[in-house]
Amino acid sequence: MTAQIWWFASRASGLVLWLLLAASVGWGLAVAARLVRRKGLPAWMLDLHKHLGTLSIAFTAAHLFALWADSYTTFGWRELFVPMASEWKPGPVTWGIVAFYLLVIVQATSLVMKKLPRKVWHTIHLLSLPLFVAGTVHGILAGTDWSNPAVRWATILVTSAVIWFATFRLAKPERSPAGGDRMAAVKAARDAQARSASASVGEVLRPPTPGTATTFATPETLKVPAQAATRTTEFWNGEARNSTN
Repeated sequence: MTAQIWWFASRASGLVLWLLLAASVGWGLAVAARLVRRKGLPAWMLDLHKHLGTLSIAFTAAHLFALWADSYTTFGWRELFVPMASEWKPGPVTWGIVAFYLLVIVQATSLVMKKLPRKVWHTIHLLSLPLFVAGTVHGILAGTDWSNPAVRWATILVTSAVIWFATFRLAKPERSPAGGDRMAAVKAARDAQARSASASVGEVLRPPTPGTATTFATPETLKVPAQAATRTTEFWNGEARNSTN
């Protein structure tokens, strides 16, 4: 049992890693396609997408360590990171190595996405799809659990779900940048109007200086300044006179 523990660990970590990749890719496609429109949920879904990606890195490290520690076949640094260097199923192992490098690229650029141009980051992030394909092929060809009916059907169902999400996302048109610019312009105009109104109210509420004539605008003039009359009260030598202009 002790001699095979690392073999079981490599198989278990590989299966969990593949499920995490599938969940991360599917979740990211769901967020990008805006399948759920409830307010506030997309941000939460994006956080979950990031956490799934981080977990996939952790289980990748566990998978590689278990392969290195297993005595069934030799997996050194060369066999783990150099394509076609393994003597045991070199082709299927190479699919896993390619998936590993794609995962590193996607996760590394996601950590510095705010420092990258949006188009550059988005183009690199699309590598998540070939990453999932490479990981799936590696699991089917290199893994020994494909003969298990439960694993086989789970792979088929999960892969079909990811393909559906990807098809829906690619078929959904992108939002027009012009629309976003228009919304920004409207928001800026509203902010400017609010600042102007605040300045007007501040002028109205400013305390008068003794011995000077002060004009007070009524609520009607604030609402319709072009049509309402301005009522003024002149204070001079302690006496008040009302006049309408």
